[in-house]
Amino acid sequence: MRGSNFTRRGILAAGALAAGLAFSPVAQAEDETIKVGILHSLSGTMAISETTLKDVMLMLIEEQNKKGGLLGKQLEAVVVDPASDWPLFAERARELLEVNEVAAVFGCWTSVSRKAVLPVFEELNGLLFYPVQYEGEESQRNVFYTGAAPNQQAIPAVEYLMNEEGVERWVLAGTDYVYPQTTNRILEAFLKSHGVADEDIMINYTPFGHSDWQTIVADIAAFGSAGKKTAVVSTINGDANVPFYRELGNQGISAEDIPVVAFSVGEEELAGLDTGPLVGHLAAWNYFMSVDTPENAEFIETWHAFIGDESRVTNDPMEAHYIGFNMWVKAVEAAGTTDPDAVIDAIVGVEVPNLTGGMSTMLANHHITKPVLIGEIQGDGQFDVVWETDDLVEGEAWSQFIPESAVLIADWTDPINCGNFNTETETCGGSEAN
Repeated sequence: MRGSNFTRRGILAAGALAAGLAFSPVAQAEDETIKVGILHSLSGTMAISETTLKDVMLMLIEEQNKKGGLLGKQLEAVVVDPASDWPLFAERARELLEVNEVAAVFGCWTSVSRKAVLPVFEELNGLLFYPVQYEGEESQRNVFYTGAAPNQQAIPAVEYLMNEEGVERWVLAGTDYVYPQTTNRILEAFLKSHGVADEDIMINYTPFGHSDWQTIVADIAAFGSAGKKTAVVSTINGDANVPFYRELGNQGISAEDIPVVAFSVGEEELAGLDTGPLVGHLAAWNYFMSVDTPENAEFIETWHAFIGDESRVTNDPMEAHYIGFNMWVKAVEAAGTTDPDAVIDAIVGVEVPNLTGGMSTMLANHHITKPVLIGEIQGDGQFDVVWETDDLVEGEAWSQFIPESAVLIADWTDPINCGNFNTETETCGGSEAN
């Protein structure tokens, strides 16, 4: 049973067990390990997406230990469950940094969970590797954004629909929190800059876990009946995607009629759906399991061997953790220490392989370079890549389509050393726009 193997390798759940061992000989032995925090929801509405990220982190740690660990020590995973409860993310982050004294944390999915932990990582000078696409408009010294910024996912996806599919009317449908709201603000400005009229943009938000989609999908169908090609740009997150796509099928809305391009639906989410009615709908990511490269084939083989189930899929945020973890390892090796300040200095410019066959680089704004891919849902729950960028795209912390952000840059190297540097006033405003 794999769970017992985790215990033998010293992978512990955080909390009472760690506290109970604090002054024991076993705890002294654990000081000879380097602890790595895993901060992902294993219960609640986001467990559908986040549980697999906990699993891939355990795999990456195990594989690194097989190579001899890091700085002559074995790595030890400390897993906590913030349970899709945003304030609890901050509590668990503090627990990881103060009680467990982890060297780095890999975690969060939603932007509201990331926002909740930012003050903790800044106060305690911890390191967070955040693996999920997000809305941008942020660059924090202690955070490394290995998922896509809007210019690496949302904007290219809309350009694809506009240029390749001839879409003229737009439904911006999202879950009601910061990522969809800010992303849609950027997309609305982008669409209007390309001449799209107000009446050709419909924006709708629903709560986390929303299940009754009948009226909303009917409204989408009505909006798409005006004689102009219509598409849905979906920032719906978590398990609400299951009834949303089911209702599209129930109302007979096919990809030919109104295509949906999703930013939070990957292979893991499709594994819980009847994909028949979804065939032809789209997703924009920086990685798909179907990518045919030697690097990806090796990753999938390792994943299946680790998890003991060849039906388990891989997805984009898993690749982001793969990239971020390897960047952290390389930066620690270069610095010769896990000290956060030394790692922050060492990590800018670090290059590691991604799974699409290129090399991703950590930029001075703490975002990375990534390819952009558009995938079409297939009947087997995989994606057929129908479009991709020629080169890797540099992640932008601040959007050029929001006027107050267009003048900002992030650069955590000297002499700027700022996440919110105003190029007009040449002043630093902090890590977030005010």
